[in-house]
Amino acid sequence: MDQTLARKTARWLFAAAVAATAAGISACGSGGSDSPAPAPAPAPAPPPSAGPTADEAARFLTQATFGPNDAEIAKVQSIGYSAWIDEQFALPATPHLPYVQANFTPGPNVSNFNAMQDSFWQQAIPAPDQLRQRVKFALSQVVVVSAADNTIAAYSDGLANYADLLGQHAFGNYRQLIDAVATSPMMGIYLSHLGNKKAAGTAVPDENFARELMQLFTIGLVRLNADGTPVTPQVETYNNDDIGGLARVFTGWSWAATGTTPQEFRGANVTDLLQRIKPMKVYPNEHESGAKTFLNLTIPAGTSGEASLTLALDHLFNHQNLCPFVGKQLIQRLVTSNPAPAYVGRVSAACANNGLGVRGDMKAMIRAILLDPDARDAAKLADPQWGKVREPALRLAHWGRCFAATSTSGNWTIRNLQSASNSLGQQPWRSPSVFNFYRPGYVPPNTAIAAANLVAPEFQLIGETSVAGYTNFMQSTVQSGVGLGNPRDVQPNYAVEIAASSNADALIDRVNRCLLAGSMSSTLRNDIRTAVNAIGTTGNGPNNRVYTAILLTMASPDYLVQK
Repeated sequence: MDQTLARKTARWLFAAAVAATAAGISACGSGGSDSPAPAPAPAPAPPPSAGPTADEAARFLTQATFGPNDAEIAKVQSIGYSAWIDEQFALPATPHLPYVQANFTPGPNVSNFNAMQDSFWQQAIPAPDQLRQRVKFALSQVVVVSAADNTIAAYSDGLANYADLLGQHAFGNYRQLIDAVATSPMMGIYLSHLGNKKAAGTAVPDENFARELMQLFTIGLVRLNADGTPVTPQVETYNNDDIGGLARVFTGWSWAATGTTPQEFRGANVTDLLQRIKPMKVYPNEHESGAKTFLNLTIPAGTSGEASLTLALDHLFNHQNLCPFVGKQLIQRLVTSNPAPAYVGRVSAACANNGLGVRGDMKAMIRAILLDPDARDAAKLADPQWGKVREPALRLAHWGRCFAATSTSGNWTIRNLQSASNSLGQQPWRSPSVFNFYRPGYVPPNTAIAAANLVAPEFQLIGETSVAGYTNFMQSTVQSGVGLGNPRDVQPNYAVEIAASSNADALIDRVNRCLLAGSMSSTLRNDIRTAVNAIGTTGNGPNNRVYTAILLTMASPDYLVQK
């Protein structure tokens, strides 16, 4: 792209992105959380027998994957939504651990996070098990472990194993998922219950994990109806005594060493790398042997650490809040920020009973989320209160999948994306806190979203700096690829787009299908047509036409909100 055109395009992109931000990106869901709680609606009807259109398939894949491409669009059109989900359920999980272990450097004060960064993009862009990868990414933002903790960054083999656990249980049962989370040594490090000692004198057990297990991973802060709305009058879910009682359950858990000595409890031989990928174990001498009481459950004195954990997690798993609390967050991560109570109720019902009397079935929840009438209703495209802000990592992965990106090295070396000023402003697996990159209930102040009593979680990543940083980053990426090296490691294949570039509308149709599932507004189409037609069709003109169409689309309000 010549420099004059690049400068003009950058100005247009920045103006469009700022306009999207200033407008509050109002397409952030339907339904408020303060309405009276209706009874859960009946289960949705089966999807229609007629196959979806290409645009409908692309929209479905935008919710179910890291982004549609030609092959997956054709597959969904051929076999339908439900059969595609079944095929994805049957695919083996693509793991992180083998790659990270192969690139791991043992030693004190060594960060191995580069390998995990590379592995993320190996999964997000080319991996075939896209539904699992997208759900795993959603779960990673609910049950958070982050390499912002330097120990986690050093133990990236353990982090890779934690990610694989989320992938393994993404199509399993939420009860087994929270067991794997609670006993992961990486979670033990991150929320400080690894090496947690029983009370002694004035010292009390660490309460960090107990608090977040309830607040963020299972039941939330207030009592909920089955449709996710708070009960009235509002009732707090737990109190400080409940936190203290549950914290006693998580005493005595530490590294899975071969013995049970105090030295091993403290991690004296953590140089055994397998300990970082094995579940923690209980050291009986450090486990609280007295009674443990929380949320109206008393675990009797003398109960073993393992049995105490089982009883505690069973109690949380069977709490009335679990299904609406977890179900709503998964809807937010995949489909829309403000799902209607009836939508939450249907997903909650699938969580409570998968039709065979099983609670917590992730497959049933995923199917309910993606096949729900609200998720598949094309009329929602015109609803200004429907959808979700696309988080930056999803935008980059979408670009890579849409335009058949490949890695020259085979390692997908896309790294260090956390800067908001010159990059995405979001580095996967490196959220700033256990509250993720954004809170599920975040409301951007002084916006139309706030006035409408809606939430826009991903908006917590958006500001003047991040808008400019994303715009500049994507301008460079669209034109030159992304990743380490010169040329950059990850390169798109624009052959199909270049072949269509002499006809502005044909090029726009191509970009519209893949990036916007056919929902491009006439205003955006006219603006892109004008910009593309201002560029010649000889020399480097076809390339510049393609770059311009993609850039203007990916910086537009139409794109920044997933509908």
